Amino acid sequence: MKLAVFDFDSTLMDGETIDEFAKELGLKEKVASITEMAMAGELDFFESLIMRVKLLEGLEEKKVIEIAHSLPYMKGAKEVISEMKKMGYKVVCFSGGFRVATSYAKDILGFDGDFSNVLHSKDNRLTGLVGGDMMFNYSKGDMLVRLQNILGVSQEDTFVCGDGANDLSMFKYASTRVAFCAKEVLQKEATIKINEKDLTKILDFI
Repeated sequence: MKLAVFDFDSTLMDGETIDEFAKELGLKEKVASITEMAMAGELDFFESLIMRVKLLEGLEEKKVIEIAHSLPYMKGAKEVISEMKKMGYKVVCFSGGFRVATSYAKDILGFDGDFSNVLHSKDNRLTGLVGGDMMFNYSKGDMLVRLQNILGVSQEDTFVCGDGANDLSMFKYASTRVAFCAKEVLQKEATIKINEKDLTKILDFI
């Protein structure tokens, strides 16, 4: 068995989920600027996540679901996942974003599982609180090692793909490391660099 892990926001999905939520509150630019700093490695991921989610306080839960279920997926996402599964990969999504988006995308794009965060809500509105699997800079690497151990997959048989600084931790534990339209901090550690918004370009290398 081989293991492939894809980031979600700006990798499997064309954009940032949290920025789209913030847009509904007229706060897209403010949240996007924090997202940008976090993805460039200029801001601690956990701190940036807490800051951004706090700004979403009061957003209606039904609006969150509506937005999460209408996100634009990256060109080639479904095709590359399908082809990699034919090659024997288990395909998983790790996201510093939210399960309301990743679990919905799982059935559309065809990946096998998702690990992400959960927005807390009360009385049908977001409280500005968040918890979950991918809260810290090290979360993706930590989860990858646990999955490798459970599945019996080696570092040599592990493929990872992402675009931002919070993907660095999983790059440490994979032999095939794809920087997809990525920040410079991630490009430096990649074995494959793709700078065109088309995930099927990955198939040229594997």
